[in-house]
Amino acid sequence: MDAGRRAVADAISEGVGTVRLASETFLTLTGPLAAYKRAHPDIEVELRWMLAEEMARHLRAQEVDLCVASQPISAAGLTAVQLLDDAVGMATPLGHPLASRTSVSIDELAGQPFVSARKGHWRRRLLDRLFAARSLTPKIVCEVDEPSAIADLIGAGLGIGLVPAFARRSSTRVTAAWVAVDSPDCRRTVTLYWAADSHLSTAARLMRTTITSWNWITAEPRSNADDEGVLPTTSTM
Repeated sequence: MDAGRRAVADAISEGVGTVRLASETFLTLTGPLAAYKRAHPDIEVELRWMLAEEMARHLRAQEVDLCVASQPISAAGLTAVQLLDDAVGMATPLGHPLASRTSVSIDELAGQPFVSARKGHWRRRLLDRLFAARSLTPKIVCEVDEPSAIADLIGAGLGIGLVPAFARRSSTRVTAAWVAVDSPDCRRTVTLYWAADSHLSTAARLMRTTITSWNWITAEPRSNADDEGVLPTTSTM
């Protein structure tokens, strides 16, 4: 019934409405979100922080329209578009013994103090997975609720931690070194999801177009996006 009311309201308002977007992190999405609000100032945007493992349930229940995850969601009934395949490196304080290295192996990181997010966040899952593959356990000395603070805490000298390459292009400069990790699995894949059988409002379709047509290298929209925002990489899971 809620979905039906939203569809009727969307038809009446001719696109002026609300879009509900959930993500594990909104730092990656600040560019397309700003572009969306500039282009559609009358549309209300509701942002919800959400763990990837909770997204499928909320999408199928139509409690959110779109979700952006930095790790795969293994669930039926979802459609996905890959947005960004990003290398994840090791950030260290300046002056750290590893700071001058061009790359480092997981084995060399055993025993190092880590600053990380809480369990469930993509950085923590990636860290635990990389170490577990080698029968190791990371030494976590600082577990934070604010993932955006991880780089700052590393720069303050509290430890080392995983930081995506995308963050190096951020306008916020952090006093820390970034070292490549010698493992092909040390990456994150940022993906946009929505329920395959859901009716997306005009506001949600416009948001999907903005996000899928965003150029993550130049930080501006691509010129060849189609009207629906579904690029050739779209697949149904």
